[in-house]
Amino acid sequence: MDQHLHHVEEHFSGSDFIRDVVIGMSDGLTVPFALAAGLSGAVDTTTLILTAGSAEIAAGSIAMGLGGYLAGKTDSEHYESELARERREVIELPEREEEEVSEIFREYGLEEDQIKSITETMKSNPEKWVDFMMKFELGLEKPEPTRARNSAITIAISYIVGGLIPLFPYFIFHKPATALMVSVIFTLIALLIFGYVKGKFTGASPLKSAFQTMITGGLAAAVAFGLARILA
Repeated sequence: MDQHLHHVEEHFSGSDFIRDVVIGMSDGLTVPFALAAGLSGAVDTTTLILTAGSAEIAAGSIAMGLGGYLAGKTDSEHYESELARERREVIELPEREEEEVSEIFREYGLEEDQIKSITETMKSNPEKWVDFMMKFELGLEKPEPTRARNSAITIAISYIVGGLIPLFPYFIFHKPATALMVSVIFTLIALLIFGYVKGKFTGASPLKSAFQTMITGGLAAAVAFGLARILA
């Protein structure tokens, strides 16, 4: 009986981490793949491809990681700025803030006497009032203190892991054409799997996400390969 009545809601709480992995892996799989494919159409040895690909992965992971760090810092600074502004307004413009709270609850269909009771309770606890305004007026949640650092590390590592997949066959095969064929197979499979997993975590259709991701990466490599052939 208790087992039927007991209900536990399970929600995925690692959305920031997954977002960073998606950002890093998406670019890591497609950019080095396109670069290696493009060079395969222009050179006769894999040495240059490995050198250029490795350099791109190193530079790309640093650039993407730095971008993630700056984005995390910007979110944190934006939150702190809005928090300071809300604290000032609660003290200096309480009537306006009270009306903003009332407007929020009117949208949920509460009666005026109920709203009045809630606003009076909030006025007695300014910190809770400010917290309410941050969440429900501005839609802002306090970022984790380590968000910027963790984002940078996650994106950079994901980029490196993604970039090594299309580059790996060039370490084994010395003929660019052979390495390219194997790289295409490896990378398209990786894009397919990655797109499927991404769809599972983001709530999109896994199969649709899988094929969209694979097609996007494949087109990027095909364009780069074609341009290298034309310019060579």
